[in-house]
Amino acid sequence: MTYSFSPVPSKLALSFSGSIATLAIDNVAKHNAVDLEMWKAFPSLMEALDRDPDVRVVVLRGAGQASFASGADIAEFATVRADAEGGRLYEAANEAAFWAVAHCSKPVIAMIRGFCLGGGFGLALSCDLRVASENAIFGIPAARLGVGYPPGAMKLVTAAVGATAAKDLFFTARRLDAQEAHRLGVVQRLVPDGELEQVTQTLAESIAENAPLTIRAAKAAIDDSVGVAHPGANPVALADQCFDSADAVEGREAFLQKRRPVFTGR
Repeated sequence: MTYSFSPVPSKLALSFSGSIATLAIDNVAKHNAVDLEMWKAFPSLMEALDRDPDVRVVVLRGAGQASFASGADIAEFATVRADAEGGRLYEAANEAAFWAVAHCSKPVIAMIRGFCLGGGFGLALSCDLRVASENAIFGIPAARLGVGYPPGAMKLVTAAVGATAAKDLFFTARRLDAQEAHRLGVVQRLVPDGELEQVTQTLAESIAENAPLTIRAAKAAIDDSVGVAHPGANPVALADQCFDSADAVEGREAFLQKRRPVFTGR
């Protein structure tokens, strides 16, 4: 698969394994900090993956073996975020990236090890599911940096962890270890670091085997119910589409024949 993007992504790596696409935040020297160019690249990348009929699941991860993403690249703040105008433009790029991940019609899984902080945590919370290693560390340090968090993106945080937990995270700016993140429901699967990639791959493969139209309809309906509706998506129409699909026939026949269904997304 070959994609063309404008602007060309920098420090982001895309790879494919069957119907699973992996997007890696690739700035290892800075614990995968995300700079402005990278934020701006997310929407076109996610849109391309959403359109690709061969992709059924997207995995978002940090490159290397140390961190998911340590947050926005603070070294840029003195130039690109030095005043209110720059701050608003930077927030807009942040928010566009978060929503591009959240509004992908296909399931997006965050595979998390090491630091998952600030904007990196925001990206993880924009995903549908989060699998983390036992060494993962989470936090949103905005209150210790004196910066505003994109108000629209706050909906994604609240949808993922609830209003009270969101207030705790933002008011205290404290860090959570992986165990607490799991207890709060931030993380759906917590595993030893050595098992992280295999568990994530297995989860992605199990989702990719299921009916794509059903998953798309379910994601749209669930997101709509928590206030992060997909633009242009009608959950009722998407559910109706499932009943008229070839996949619905395949699902019934496979059940009656006691075999594994093979879904095509049609």
